[in-house]
Amino acid sequence: MSHLYVNVKALCVTALCSHVVPSLLHTVLPKQNGRVAIVTGGTRGMGLETARHLASLGMHVVIAGNEREEGAAAVKKIHEEGSKGKGNYQVFEFVFLDLTSLKSVRQFVQKFRDRGLPLHVLVNNAGTMLVPERQTEDGFEFHFGLNYLGHFLLTNLLLDVLKRSGRHGCCSRIVNMSSATHYAGVLDMNDLDRRTCYSSHGAYSQSKLALVLFTYYLQEQLTAGNFPVTVNAVDPGMVDTALYDNLWSLAQAMKKPVAKILFRSPAEGASTAIYTAAASEMEGVGGCYLYNGQKTQSSDLSYNSELQAELWKKSCELVGLQEA
Repeated sequence: MSHLYVNVKALCVTALCSHVVPSLLHTVLPKQNGRVAIVTGGTRGMGLETARHLASLGMHVVIAGNEREEGAAAVKKIHEEGSKGKGNYQVFEFVFLDLTSLKSVRQFVQKFRDRGLPLHVLVNNAGTMLVPERQTEDGFEFHFGLNYLGHFLLTNLLLDVLKRSGRHGCCSRIVNMSSATHYAGVLDMNDLDRRTCYSSHGAYSQSKLALVLFTYYLQEQLTAGNFPVTVNAVDPGMVDTALYDNLWSLAQAMKKPVAKILFRSPAEGASTAIYTAAASEMEGVGGCYLYNGQKTQSSDLSYNSELQAELWKKSCELVGLQEA
C-alpha cells in the first residue's frame, strides 16, 4: 500500500506542476494547404486531436493505426464536422498500420510510396504505457517495439520522401512524442528487451528516452547533409488518455478524481505537437525537446552523443536497415 501511495502522490505532484493550460491552443497557425501529414495513433486521444487540427489547417492527413473500426469512426466524425462547417478540412483518411509488426510498417510505407504523395509532416504519436511483460510480433519488448522501434523504422523508410518534399525555407517536419518519464529512463544496450529485470515503468521510460536520443542523432545527420527536414521531440505533459488504462484497479480508482482536476485534456496535450508541426516559429528549427511550446532541457543522458550513435547502430540492426 505504501508503494501505491508513493506512486499516486508523485503522480499528483507532477500533475500539479504540469497542468498549465497551454496558450498554444489559441495560437493562430498558418494555413497548410497542399501539405501532407501522417499521424500515427491518430484514431483517438492526442493523435486524433493532432490529426483533426492539422486537417483543419488544410493538410491532407493520413491517420495510421491498428484499429480499423476506430479509424473509420474517426474519419466519419471529422468529415461530419467539415460538412457542418466546423472546420476547413481537406482530405482526412485512415490507413492500417501495426507498429508492433515490422512487416506491417514496411507494407504501410510501400502503399504510401506507391501513391506518389509528398510528405511534409510525420507525427510519431502512437504509444502504449505500463503494459505487463510481453513481446511484439518480432520478439521485442512491447514498449520498446511499439513506442520506439516501429517509429524508428517508419521514419527511416519515409525519410527520402520527406527530404524530397521539403525545401529550405519550408522544411518537412518530424515530431516524436516523448514524455517526462524519459528523465528516469536508462538504456542497457545488452538488455533492451529488459529480460533481466522487467518493470513496466522502466520499459516505458526507456522507450521515451530512446525517442529523444533518436531525435538528436537524426537531426545531426540531417543538418550534416543539408537536408530540408527537421526533427523534434515533444513532451505533452500529463494527459487524460487511454494510456492510463493499464494501471491496476486501485490505482485506476485513485487516478480518476486526480485526472479530472489536474490532467490535461487530449486537445491540450496535443497542442505542442501541433505547434511543432505547423508553427512559423518552428521553421527550420530542429533537434529540440519542447514542453508547452518552449525549448526545454531533456535528460543529461539524452545528450550523450556516443549513446545516440550506439542506439542508432543497434536499432538499424534490429529492424534490418543498413546504417546510413
